[in-house]
Amino acid sequence: MNTTLFPTKGNLIIAKNTLQLSKQGYELLDKKRNILVREMMTLIDKAEKIQSLIDSTFTQAYNALQNANISIGISTVEQIGTSVEEERNIEIKVRSIMGVEIPIVNIPDNDISPQYGFARTTLSLDEAFSRFHKVKQLTVVMAEVENAIYRLAINIKRTQKRANALKNIMIPRYTNLTKHIQNALEEKEREEFTRLKMIKRS
Repeated sequence: MNTTLFPTKGNLIIAKNTLQLSKQGYELLDKKRNILVREMMTLIDKAEKIQSLIDSTFTQAYNALQNANISIGISTVEQIGTSVEEERNIEIKVRSIMGVEIPIVNIPDNDISPQYGFARTTLSLDEAFSRFHKVKQLTVVMAEVENAIYRLAINIKRTQKRANALKNIMIPRYTNLTKHIQNALEEKEREEFTRLKMIKRS
């Protein structure tokens, strides 16, 4: 809308409507930002817990792997490692939070069974296999959470920018414009009233 419009009643209505829409838009954007921030903070807490669990599980897995290397030899462990299949059953879906698409990553949580024979293996290798399987599942969850945090952060920044534009530019601009048109119309009415009184006297 052109903010240099002539002070007419029609333009006053337009200015008031635009001001009202700007205020409503700001309130909606502010609510959206608050919801997204709360969601992001929840995910950050979750990410910290998952990362701690990954670290401890990794430590246990590497300790078990080291014991297996000592007991049956690094070359044997390496040969057995090549028999473990790649994970190909990961599914990615999305959910929406205030219009922001958040990934949901699913990985089958079936009962795991070693993909190797038991002839040359030890309990430590089985433990390492189990621990690394757990790390894989945790890593998938961590990837989901980190991606969600990243998307939320980007959208929070965009929402904040739009809210600031409404709060600091649009709302003050149309508040001033509305007052200017109202004052001009009131002055015009006073002049018209004075002119009519003078006409009646004459």
